[in-house]
Amino acid sequence: MALGSRILPSPERADQRLLERLRTLPVSNVSDNMQRSHGTNLEPIHRGGRMVGTAFTVRMRPGDNLMVHKAIDMAAPGDVIVVDAGGALENALIGELMAGWARKRGVAGFVIDGAIRDSEALSEGDFPVYAAGVTHRGPYKDGPGEINVVVCVAGMVVRPGDLVAGDHDGVVAIPAEETERVIAAAEAQNRKEQAALAAIEAGTWDRSWVDGALKARGCDPAG
Repeated sequence: MALGSRILPSPERADQRLLERLRTLPVSNVSDNMQRSHGTNLEPIHRGGRMVGTAFTVRMRPGDNLMVHKAIDMAAPGDVIVVDAGGALENALIGELMAGWARKRGVAGFVIDGAIRDSEALSEGDFPVYAAGVTHRGPYKDGPGEINVVVCVAGMVVRPGDLVAGDHDGVVAIPAEETERVIAAAEAQNRKEQAALAAIEAGTWDRSWVDGALKARGCDPAG
């Protein structure tokens, strides 16, 4: 297969139990436990709802969606199609029709470092679509492109088989070999934050750390 125009074998899919645990967690908790360095600021186009799944990756020539069509036909139920289009916004890579077909096939969502169209229709639904922008101009369908290769999406490296999670704060990808550790740490943080929310409601939230941090930096907290 020629470099730049190839389809590699599909990745091993994530354990369903891990995906269900991940589904209960805010993306911010996951990101905090990856040194706050493994996420994107791609915008959610859809109305609401969380996205979790196994990364099914596509890299292609900006403005061309031939390999995205192929990825939809290849992806397994629960896969998230992650598209590296170099952030180009001149041509839309998917729209209402492709999103509808992907949803029918059980795809868990799209993460696209590029543009989409039919944004009004997509924004009224709950099928997860994250993208860098919107344009009315359609794509080319000539290739080249690659499927199931390592991609970089808005600064986030994603490998086939990584776990991908998204909510209205954005998207994060967890390396497959780190999923158990990261999810367990995020669960612990989420429990801590729920306890803090309860303390806020009760008026007992401990704020002494703020003055402590100021003192440690040579600042008199009393002013």
